[in-house]
Amino acid sequence: MQKNAPTYTVKLLCHILKVTRQGYYDWKKRRKSNRAIDLEVLEDAIRDVYKECKGRYGSPRIALELCKRGIFTSKNRAARQMQRMGLSAVSSRRRNQNWKKPDATRIIENLVKRAFTTEKKNALWVGDITYIPLQTGFLYLATYLDVFSRKVVGWAMSTRMTDQLVIDAFMQAVGKEHPKEGLIVHTDRGSQYTSKRYQEKLRLLGARISMSRLGDPYDNAVMESFYKTLKRELMPGIKHFSNEQEARNAIFEYIEMFYNTKRMHSALGYKSPVEYEKSYL
Repeated sequence: MQKNAPTYTVKLLCHILKVTRQGYYDWKKRRKSNRAIDLEVLEDAIRDVYKECKGRYGSPRIALELCKRGIFTSKNRAARQMQRMGLSAVSSRRRNQNWKKPDATRIIENLVKRAFTTEKKNALWVGDITYIPLQTGFLYLATYLDVFSRKVVGWAMSTRMTDQLVIDAFMQAVGKEHPKEGLIVHTDRGSQYTSKRYQEKLRLLGARISMSRLGDPYDNAVMESFYKTLKRELMPGIKHFSNEQEARNAIFEYIEMFYNTKRMHSALGYKSPVEYEKSYL
């Protein structure tokens, strides 16, 4: 309160507002309605979930998360309350393409043909590279997803976009998942994936290589969707990270501590990748 602020009597204020003093005192004594209490509880719970997911969830996922916590509400009610609170999910950004001419002698047939479904783990992985903008330059992120659960099974980062980057991500995935021979690994035709070293490594480990058709993003739609989500949710309201270490920390937190273990996916019945895998054990 400001010092020396003017004070007004209840009598004067009631006269200005054209209400009786008895009505004012009755209102002061009145308890909050159950509806008002419920709205306060809902508002606090929405704010907690929104803060925990760093603004990445819209009303449908927030409503589902609240139901998991025993606060049962609809997505429409959550949406109305979020609108009143001025909360909204972070908006999407357009992904720029970074493409190099592939080695035509090592272009492989498309084995997937947009059939991004499988009934078991580690039968079909998809991979791609994206760039993460820094204040000075870029950090490149190579990722492999298991189509069965949409889980990130392997990933690697580098300031150089080389075949070693995609090999490192693949070997991390193999070390974690130990896939059986016959695993299909589907990517685009980038020079990193048409390199001799990369293809020899996959074949040595019993994997089958598959590649998208030239310049067709829908042939690797699962990865396109993942990177769109990652950039929207990882970098809300910012154009770039201030330095490489900040970006590395943020990517680690997003993939390992949020995306794989907590983020709900509509394609998985609103379960996280780890939850979905456990439900099929």
